[in-house]
Parts: sequence; C-alpha cells; structure tokens
Amino acid sequence: MSKHIEKLKKQLLEISEVVNSFRSEAVQVKVVERLLDAMIDSEKADGDGEVISKKGYKSRLDDDGNYTIRGAKKPGATKVLNQLLSSDFFNTAHSISSIATYCKEKFDSDFKTSELSGILLKLANENKLRRERSNENNRFEYVRV
Repeated sequence: MSKHIEKLKKQLLEISEVVNSFRSEAVQVKVVERLLDAMIDSEKADGDGEVISKKGYKSRLDDDGNYTIRGAKKPGATKVLNQLLSSDFFNTAHSISSIATYCKEKFDSDFKTSELSGILLKLANENKLRRERSNENNRFEYVRV
C-alpha cells in the first residue's frame, strides 16, 4: 500500500507544475481527476493486483481476471434499525444492549450502545417505537407502538 502512495506522490509532483498553471481551481480539480482516472485505468491494464478506486475502495484482480471491490461499507445503525423496525423484531421489548447484540449476530455490525441510543430515541419521538423502563433492571426497553 505504501509503495502505491509513494508512487502517487512522485507522479503528483511531476504534474504539479502543469496543474498549477491553470488559474481556475475547478479546472485544476478536473485535470487531477482525469489524470487519476487514467492512472487507475493504466493500473488495471498493468494487472499488478490491487487498485484503489476514487471512492477509496480496494479492487483486486480475482481468478477470472475481473476486478472485485473489497471493503464496501456496511449499513449504518439507522439503516439497520429501520430494517429491524420493518421486521417483527420490535414486537417484543428489547434493551439497547440486546439490540446491539442482535445486530452483531445477524448483520455483522458491531454498534456501540451509544450509537444506537440516539436513533432509538428519535424513533420513539416519531412514535414508531415506545420507550419503556424495565421493572427488572430499570433500563429502557424499546417495543413497537
């Protein structure tokens, strides 16, 4: 990875004078984008294995000679909670920690309870969930309205 960065730094130094000769920053950005696109395409053509796309995802040449994207982002806490809301998960009351555990098991998403609490409160304020205090442990539980 660092050799790619070093190579990119060297290439950017080589083209910096040309790019800086344009007065418009918008034109400079377009020139750099096109150059980076061309570099990515040439890296793919060289076939040296791994390429980093403009979005920051790594592409890797698979056994069939196709590039596959690795490291695509997992869905965020809001999206996962909305999926749970559309399922029958909230038909029974759940604490924040049990929701986090369920998300880890079912969605492979390791959310902290602090990440979930604000979203759950918002869903409760929107009357999509009801927030109740548990008599057993004095913690909030969330259940469908």
